[in-house]
Amino acid sequence: MSRMSIIIQHPADRERMANIAWSIADGSRVEIKAPRRSLPQNDRMWAMLTSIAAQARHNGREYSTEQWKVIFMHACGREVQFLPALDGSTFVPWGQSSSDLSVSEMSDLIEFMKAWGAQNGVVFQDDTEVAG
Repeated sequence: MSRMSIIIQHPADRERMANIAWSIADGSRVEIKAPRRSLPQNDRMWAMLTSIAAQARHNGREYSTEQWKVIFMHACGREVQFLPALDGSTFVPWGQSSSDLSVSEMSDLIEFMKAWGAQNGVVFQDDTEVAG
């Protein structure tokens, strides 16, 4: 068995997981994670990033939504490294994807973006963008 992921939603899922636990090889690694961020949270984050990219500057520069996402992920304590591009002319960000964030972590990121936006004069398009 190379990789497996089970999302526990019903008692049958727990039973299936227990049966698998009895059959896996010694030394296998098992990870238990909190639920991932929701699709509405993801939509909200990208809507907020769009507003921020259209209205805000950082150190006098404009940034794309993807660049702002890296900046905010780093500000919230997510590891971000920059690796040299193959042609050596630029650097590319490498780090944790927002799709790996838990519901709680994504809520924290959205709240941080909301606070930063308020401090920097960003007007979000509607209230659903800033609901945690």
